[in-house]
Amino acid sequence: MVSDGHGSDGRGPDGHGSDEHGQPDAGLLSPVRAGTAAGAAAGDRAWLRAMLDAEAALARAQARLGLVPPEAAAAIERAARADGIDLVELARRARAAGNPVVPLVADLRRLAGSAGEHVHKGATSQDIIDTAAMLVASRSRAILRADLDRVLALLAALAERHRDTPMAGRTLGRQALPITFGLKAAGWLTGVLEARDRLASVRLPVQLGGAAGTLDAFGDRALEMLRAFAEEAGLAEPVLPWHTRRTPVAELAAALALTAGSLGKIATDVVLLAQSEIDEVAEPAAPGRGGSSAMPHKRNPALAIMIRSAALQVPTYTQVVLAAQAAPLERPAGEWHAEWQPFRECLRLTGGAAATTAEMLDGLEVFPGRMRANLDDLLMVLGAEPGPGAAPDLVDRALAAYRGSVR
Repeated sequence: MVSDGHGSDGRGPDGHGSDEHGQPDAGLLSPVRAGTAAGAAAGDRAWLRAMLDAEAALARAQARLGLVPPEAAAAIERAARADGIDLVELARRARAAGNPVVPLVADLRRLAGSAGEHVHKGATSQDIIDTAAMLVASRSRAILRADLDRVLALLAALAERHRDTPMAGRTLGRQALPITFGLKAAGWLTGVLEARDRLASVRLPVQLGGAAGTLDAFGDRALEMLRAFAEEAGLAEPVLPWHTRRTPVAELAAALALTAGSLGKIATDVVLLAQSEIDEVAEPAAPGRGGSSAMPHKRNPALAIMIRSAALQVPTYTQVVLAAQAAPLERPAGEWHAEWQPFRECLRLTGGAAATTAEMLDGLEVFPGRMRANLDDLLMVLGAEPGPGAAPDLVDRALAAYRGSVR
């Protein structure tokens, strides 16, 4: 366990680390991820753990190739698991070098004792932070994918149950022609399925290049070292060091934005369909949920609002990550540093949105009678009762695609 000097394990109420004043990063202004597994998986403590894991993997890889004594690698791994690093002080000391790896390496060398001379051998700070970013991303993605799978299962059930439930389709905010609620749910399903598959396809490689991306410290064992490090870290092996080629981070951030957007689409529709004047769906009721501080009679779509908040933020954070691709020459001069927090927020917000979407869909109330009543108003205007077209067949098509993806 890694201590931050504030309590037994330095955790705040939701498992996050502490801010610069030692206060827990509990998500006070980000309720969509507060208390979620995804929020904790990308918190300060998780990043510290990932940096230590990267250093331990580096030592194990070098021991495999005979570049450091096996007993030194074992000592470094034990030190990396020790409860001897003050998280808050580490963050403050990071100001001196502009990144947390420099003070972290000093702490790890101290904790490793006589094996300290082998800590961080041949690596540069960016190698460790980038590898840690990929470890955090891998662990966060596993949580996110599990929540997305739950969302998909709930959407598939909703689409199948309401395959033939008629309702008014709306374009540009106005009633247009009849559709089925099953078709709407199938559209949500397809969007999330596409986003999940895109997210799963992103490769997460280790970073190892040394000071200028040449792996010079490893001599003629450089390529072997790159492969061994990837295997020890449990990440993909890159073709080349990617210090100023930020494709792995940018690609994942883009996939997270797509995922958050697909969840935001569901939430937006729920907010609109839950309006008093429409009243075709409602979020699952729970004590205290959806309450108003000024109007106790209201039942607000609180879950959908939180999901929408994440969907609106993630693309903005992604823009910063994408802009960091313009890093100069062999090492970034601010671009890399600027991407850390936005990338972390992409992971936390999207993960929180996925968990919250599953919560919203699990027990979502659907009111077919109200849908029919609203549709009758449309049919009076049309003077006829056109059918829903191929909507049921399209639902079947979407369900077949989903079922094929889970085999």
